[in-house]
Amino acid sequence: MLNKLIEKFGEKTINLLKSFGRIILFCFSGVTNIFTLPFQFAKIIEHMWFIGTKSIFVIILTGLFTGMVLGLQGYYSLVKVGSEAALGAAVSLTLISELGPVFTAIMVTARAGSSMAAEIGVMRISEQIDALKTMHINPVRFLFSPRIIAAAISFPLLTALFDVVGIFGGFISGSMMLGINKHVYMDTVIQSVKIHDINVGFYKAFAFALVTTTICCYRGYYTHLYSGFGARGVSLSTTNAVVHSCIAIFIFDYIITFFWV
Repeated sequence: MLNKLIEKFGEKTINLLKSFGRIILFCFSGVTNIFTLPFQFAKIIEHMWFIGTKSIFVIILTGLFTGMVLGLQGYYSLVKVGSEAALGAAVSLTLISELGPVFTAIMVTARAGSSMAAEIGVMRISEQIDALKTMHINPVRFLFSPRIIAAAISFPLLTALFDVVGIFGGFISGSMMLGINKHVYMDTVIQSVKIHDINVGFYKAFAFALVTTTICCYRGYYTHLYSGFGARGVSLSTTNAVVHSCIAIFIFDYIITFFWV
């Protein structure tokens, strides 16, 4: 009985290490193929439209209500210690260095990342990826590399949009609804936000773009290894891609915060 448990544990450990190695090689291959000529400008623009432009509405909506909630919650917390004038600083710093990049990455992963995993997964089970190899087309360069560039450009821009809209949402809650002086609110925002805070938010956004795009494309590309063929395999790969991406977002958020803040 003990031998079987040890054997099972060892098998799980080896499979986990194989998965980590495979995803690292997959990411390395995708990044290096970015610099392979000719550049795929058309596909990069296409993916930027899908990942970035089509996510604007959901980012604005999420950012607005996140900022409004922060304004309400922050006001009722700060008023207890007589510091409600610092609401602008609390909302802006929380959004720019923490909630902005994290919520943006989660929302874009839920909307665009799941689609990437499903699309590549369908190409795998329908043998389109094998057809690309038969035609001597590198499927990683064709399917993954343009998405990395598009995500690396889109994520920071969407994060900046989320931050601005969120700060405005906090202004609506704090100034228009709860009566904090609007000049005091904006003045504390301007005085409290430093370039370092903005840089940390952009570092996180760039890291999340690389991590989530890699995981989503990887799960779709290797659907046959983890979830099998057929519609059920694609659905499982898509679900796992979103779940694993969200977990990775929180892990990398902690790591970047630990080293940069």
